[in-house]
Amino acid sequence: MIMIRRAFLLVLLALSTGCSWLGGWFGSSDNSLRPAELKTIVSPVNVSQLWETKVGSGTAGQFIRLTPTLADGRLYAASHDGTILALDALTGQRLWDVNSDLPISGGVGLSDSGLVLVGTDQGQVVALRQANGQEAWRATVSSEVLAPPRGAKGIVVTRTGDGKFTGLDAASGERRWVSSHALPALSLRGNSAPIVVQNLVVAGLETGKLLVLSLDKGLPLTEKTIAPPRGRTEIERLIDIAAEPKVFGDTLYLVAYRGNVAAIDMRAGTVVWNRDLSSYAGLDVDARQVYVSDDMGAVLALDRGDGHTLWQQTELSGRQLTAPVASDGYVVVGDLEGYLHWLNKSDGRIVGRTRAAGKRIIAPPIAAGNTIFVYGENGTLGAFRAGG
Repeated sequence: MIMIRRAFLLVLLALSTGCSWLGGWFGSSDNSLRPAELKTIVSPVNVSQLWETKVGSGTAGQFIRLTPTLADGRLYAASHDGTILALDALTGQRLWDVNSDLPISGGVGLSDSGLVLVGTDQGQVVALRQANGQEAWRATVSSEVLAPPRGAKGIVVTRTGDGKFTGLDAASGERRWVSSHALPALSLRGNSAPIVVQNLVVAGLETGKLLVLSLDKGLPLTEKTIAPPRGRTEIERLIDIAAEPKVFGDTLYLVAYRGNVAAIDMRAGTVVWNRDLSSYAGLDVDARQVYVSDDMGAVLALDRGDGHTLWQQTELSGRQLTAPVASDGYVVVGDLEGYLHWLNKSDGRIVGRTRAAGKRIIAPPIAAGNTIFVYGENGTLGAFRAGG
């Protein structure tokens, strides 16, 4: 009942606000931000496709953000119809392919004990062995799983749509701990994936807060407000950290829808900087800059030290961009028509483009050096390279 009410309220939000990215999920509205027409790029960099494959039905039109993951030269991906596979990241060759016949809604996560992890909309967590795709165990949690489970130091952490974090034994799938937090009356469908930093579990909440739990026992260590709700109505007070936080060095970066983007010193637990900026898609970070796709379709580069704007690219407004990914020399985003766009890191100019998928790209692209991996809503998974 909680999720039904949240989904109903999300429809109301889409109809009342005309947010461009929400309009894409629930049908366009007259007052939504129209997708900008793509401009011809003068002297574009060469973009080449290295390989392409199909991963089941993709997201099958569901409001889910299934995201591949890359580790040790392998790319792991899953689709809503139950396909889970491992590919050679260099060639795209399939190393193993499993049809689980499960409605996968959260994934793909990995553990340091050699597991591939997915969750379902029926409250199941499934662990496969990275080496061969053999099922290691499956466990039942309290509600649908809308974010990738993550595993480290013998614990698999799963976040469910009813506001709970569950720690499962990485060897057996047995429950070790459960931590609950209160949900607001209205939030976005989808959860910020928990990340594991040393012995901590870190996640953004639907309340605009940052939650930190102990990995071994799930004990709450801190809950810090990043973006306080504003307004009188439930819709006005909607604020949600729906995108995955990022860690660079000892600093954590996160951004909230209708809220702020902030940098947190993980050692001291203090806010380094915090500024107004709304994003549902998310952010990425490198040694100098933080890159954010905002709700209007602008891509911004912020100074990593103090958060001030270094450049802003607005030519992709209304195109429902993914979170940006920083690669060698470029920042890359996907959009609602399946295009990938390469932006110059130094000034934000759009310098390259290719049609990477037949339908929209929801999951953030993945970068490995100058290679970009991208997964489209229709299940198209491919690798691209710009500049040579």
